[in-house]
Amino acid sequence: RIWIKLMNTSEKPIIFEKGKSEDHRGSLEYYNDLSLDEFKRFYIVRNPKRGTVRAWHGHKIESKLIKVVHGIFIVCLIKVDNWEKPSKNIEILEYEFDNNSGLIYVPPGYANGAMNVTNDSEIMYFSNLSLEESAKDDIRFKSNYWDPWKKYSPEIYE
Repeated sequence: RIWIKLMNTSEKPIIFEKGKSEDHRGSLEYYNDLSLDEFKRFYIVRNPKRGTVRAWHGHKIESKLIKVVHGIFIVCLIKVDNWEKPSKNIEILEYEFDNNSGLIYVPPGYANGAMNVTNDSEIMYFSNLSLEESAKDDIRFKSNYWDPWKKYSPEIYE
């Protein structure tokens, strides 16, 4: 079992593969090796229009779990090197997730962003901080400060 307390010291994102069982009644998706003890809240973002970018949202101390509920998203993460003026040449970790994908853990010290590549998409975020705590650790960058989005959906930019 992976405990989030131990993961908070992690330097890198972690992907949790989902488990799945099926029978004549339907299917069950599970993450039995993941403890949610450290998470305080979750929220779901719905993007009706394909190509909606929500980025960049960084946290020095907050960690997150991200799960695509419906549709397909490009989820990008950046380990921020300088919170006042981050380098434009930071490596962008890019993941394509859909509702059949697992979860991704985003450790503190990262900025994250997502773009849906299908209409009517939903993505769920879990946070280890309350809304009030998170507001004190909320660092935003323009959505095109790092711009991996165009290559996934160039016609949206035309």
